[in-house]
Amino acid sequence: MSGSDKQPAGAWKDLTADSSAEGSRLDQWLATVLAPDLSRSRVQALIRGGAVHLNGAPVLEPKRKVAAGEHYSIELPEPEAPEPQPEAIPLDILYEDDELIVINKPAGLVVHPGAGNWTGTLVNALIHHCGDTLSGIGGVRRPGIVHRLDKDTSGVLVVAKTDRAHRALSEAFADHGRSGNLERAYEALVWGTPACLTGVIDAPLGRASADRTRRAVVSDEREDARRAVTHYTVLERFGERKDTDAVAALVECRLETGRTHQIRVHMAHIGHPLIGDQTYGRAFRTKANRLPEPLREMVAAFPRQALHARLLAFRHPVSKETMRFEAPPPQDLSELVATFAAL
Repeated sequence: MSGSDKQPAGAWKDLTADSSAEGSRLDQWLATVLAPDLSRSRVQALIRGGAVHLNGAPVLEPKRKVAAGEHYSIELPEPEAPEPQPEAIPLDILYEDDELIVINKPAGLVVHPGAGNWTGTLVNALIHHCGDTLSGIGGVRRPGIVHRLDKDTSGVLVVAKTDRAHRALSEAFADHGRSGNLERAYEALVWGTPACLTGVIDAPLGRASADRTRRAVVSDEREDARRAVTHYTVLERFGERKDTDAVAALVECRLETGRTHQIRVHMAHIGHPLIGDQTYGRAFRTKANRLPEPLREMVAAFPRQALHARLLAFRHPVSKETMRFEAPPPQDLSELVATFAAL
């Protein structure tokens, strides 16, 4: 879609008409493709509302005849979110008071309910754990999520329990630590070693054109481009040669901004994707085949991106005291790093 065509924000689905769609009404074809999620009447309403685009421009006529090979983008309506319910899910609590709670989130735990994950999330666990100690965010008794970690990223995460804590922490994260009140450090196990052992990746991020669930480095002239800055330091190199030709490296990443998938995209952008990252490091999967056992089997079986949020520091929203929390990498990542170190 052209950069000048403004789209409403939302979840988009891309479809290409095949030969069987030739000559069909647009609403009929879309209703067939999107069944059972959307009825024909709902599809017609979406078309008339400008939610269906052809070559970057909205198509407003449901009767329009489809031609084979045409590429359509459809903004799908957001499903109505059910009210999160309390669930007795174990939590690794690093700190808690009346205003906030700090969690060491395990890999595999989704932070907030959403499509495909309405239950079993950190929010469900916190509602159960905190109970009446939640004084309300926006008038509702619920935990205030001020930042997130990907489902398969482990590490330190802070959640507000009161409205005033939510406002103060949200401002700190929106400021990205420029005022000096926020510090975040991650450890990432990556393929190869960056040519410079310390560096700054300053590359704007936007939605990937081929898959809107992914992020990509984009031109800063694009409408959806968001500034993204990652500072990295190589902590350790692994392999027979302890130089830029090393097999892998343990890298510390510190965030100046906090974009979705920022570290994963930035490290892949400079040619060193995270080990285990099936979204941004697929091209490197064959590298595992050249590793000796048992490392080859460990890498092939590693179920997630090798990323851990090790450090989080912030100013307490009420006491103004600087709070600093660290959590060591979980066992699966520690074992993987140790096996690389034995090369």
